[in-house]
This record gives sequence, C-alpha cells and structure tokens, in this order.
Amino acid sequence: MPAEAGTPVIVAGGGIGGLAAALALARRGFAVKVLEQAAEIGEIGAGVQLAPNAFAAFDALGVGQQARGRAVFNERMVMMDATDASTVAEIPLGDAFRARFGNPYAVIHRADVHQSLLDGVQAHGGIELLTSTRVLHAEQSADGVTVFDALGRGHRGAALIGCDGVKSAVRAQLVGDPVRVSGHVVYRAVVDAAEFPKDLAWNAAAVWAGPDCHLVHYPLRGGEQYNLVVTFHSRETETWGVSEGSQDEVLSYFGGICDQARQLLHLPKSWKRWATADRTPIERWSEGRITLLGDAAHPLLQYLAQGACMALEDAATLGEALRVCGDDLPAAFGLYERSRITRTARVVLLTREMGRLYHAKGVERRVRNDLWKGRTPEGFYDALEWLYGWRIEHCLAGG
Repeated sequence: MPAEAGTPVIVAGGGIGGLAAALALARRGFAVKVLEQAAEIGEIGAGVQLAPNAFAAFDALGVGQQARGRAVFNERMVMMDATDASTVAEIPLGDAFRARFGNPYAVIHRADVHQSLLDGVQAHGGIELLTSTRVLHAEQSADGVTVFDALGRGHRGAALIGCDGVKSAVRAQLVGDPVRVSGHVVYRAVVDAAEFPKDLAWNAAAVWAGPDCHLVHYPLRGGEQYNLVVTFHSRETETWGVSEGSQDEVLSYFGGICDQARQLLHLPKSWKRWATADRTPIERWSEGRITLLGDAAHPLLQYLAQGACMALEDAATLGEALRVCGDDLPAAFGLYERSRITRTARVVLLTREMGRLYHAKGVERRVRNDLWKGRTPEGFYDALEWLYGWRIEHCLAGG
C-alpha cells in the first residue's frame, strides 16, 4: 500500500479523464476523492471514436472488457470529398488492422465510455465521488495539498490531479496561459437508425470533407443510432462554450456540398453547438504534488478523434509511473509528465494540420485528394503506427 494510503489523492473533475485517473490510482492502492462540479456524475455529448491505443489503455486500467462490450467495431475509415462525392481515402479495419495494432477501431457513445470507467471505479473501494463541488484553487506543502471549492470548503489530500477540462482551474493556477479559440464550430447530434439514410448507413467512421467545413457519421449502440457531427469555420467571433444549435445556421455553412452529404443536415431534431478551443503545448504541467491530465494538460481539437484516447493514455501512464516510482507521488508525476509532453504536443499540433486538410478548398483541396492516392492498407498502417501503436509496456520516457 502507498505511504499516503490514508490520505486521498484528490482528482478535480469526474469526466473521462478524471475517472480514468481515479481508477489508475485505486489500482495502485491509493484512496481517491473525485471533486465534480456537476450535480451528477455523467457525460454530455454523443459519440466518440476509440482507436487501438484507447483499448490498450482501457486494458491497462482493467476495464477493456466493459468498453468492448459497449462499442461498435468499424469495418473501415473513409474520407469522402463532400464537393463531388468521390472517395479520398479508405482504410480497412479488419483482421490485418487488428493484427498490426493488437486492438480494434471502434465507435461508442461518450456516456458508455464514462460508464465503463465508472464500473471500474465502483468495483474498487476507497474512491469517493463528490458532486456539486467546483474546484477554485489549491495550496500545497511538502507532504500534501489543500483544495478549496466554490463553497469555501477545504479538501485535504496527498496530491491533486487536475482533470477539469479546457477551462481547468488547476491549470489556470499552475500555468495561467490563454485558451486558443479555433473559430471552428462543432454541431453534434444523435439520429435513430430508422431515420438515417440507407445509402449512408455504413459501418464506418466516415468523414465528408468540404470547403471550410466537414461532416462525420458513424453507428452507435449496436447500430440503433448514428452519431452525426458537422464542423464549420464560423463567420462570428467565437468564445469557447456549449449552447443550443440552430439548423438554419448549419445549413448556411454547407452551400458547396453534394446532395448525398447534404441530406444529413436535415435529420437532427435538436443540435448541441460547441465553439471549440485548444491550447498551445507547454513543456511542463506538474509542480510538486500537483499535475494535470487530459484536456486540462493538452486540450486538442477533434480532427484526429484522439481527445478521449489521450486522456485514457495519460491515466494508464500515470499508473505505470506510480508503479515504477514505488508510489512516490511527486516522482511519479515528474516521470508521467516527461513521458507524455512530446507525444501529446505532437497530437495537438498535427490535429490542427488535419483540420486544414479536412477543410481544404481550391488548389489545396486537389492536393489533399492526391495525398493518399494509391496508398495500400499497409501504407496507411505504417503512417498510423506512431499513434495507434501505443502500448503500456513502452509508455514511460526511456521505456
């Protein structure tokens, strides 16, 4: 048992990253106290894509079976040109893909990712979940931290892990850097399978790439629903946040796309609107007994579908760092940080570039459409090895 086993490690945030961190800590024998600002532990949103690296992290956290049981395994990834309906790239996700990466590619409802982690959390003793508790700031000493919430209460802990998202209060205290609002707006909806167009009811993670916009669709929950995501470059000056969406606004940004893709825009009965943001990568996100994880450490845009995957990797890596460091929290935080900084920065920066490719127009669109012409499945797998080939056995710096 860890030396600090009697004093909980405090986790700020009860989302995917927070529960994954709590699970990693509990598996090492730590008591954990999760502080969640919402009134209930749960997830908003719709679908999320899980690449092989996510399943490797789920397995390391002991909940791989739960996640697999709720996922839909895709036959392929495909990018279509939304202007003329031509195929830009197609990656098969069958036996050869699984053999290469050791895990499948799947899609899942975000709430089902959260529930899989919650199943693991609830199976462990020593994890306290405290809702309606918004973290404001923390003070630390040589032997612990005190975390203060919006109600003025102090929570004493052995350490603090900030998993409180893009608007992280913990990061604001440690780093104080500005959010980078992208100007890209994302609309998300879930559509019942009975209402989804039969000509697009593919078992695929599908992207329709258009000028300054794109659409994504894939099946959820055994094919009973389809996730639909549309993204566009806003004409307005955006601030990060979530609001109710407007179909009229969506339609106004998709004038240049083909009818096959356009039909999707009329399906949702309601939309959620996200004005997206990320942050420029940093070289340090830990200080003594405080560290960051997930979007609090490295918020990224959605273009590589790696947000949840990176948070899961973070948590699994943290657990491995604790094991190697003999459960010495400050030492493990340092090793975890060194092991994650470069990889997560690469994902953040490449995600920005993928957004440019998705939304290419004019000559850039023609260049994009030529990039992957004639590439074999093995060629795609080679290009994805650095991202999808993550393994717990090699996750630590120098490991």
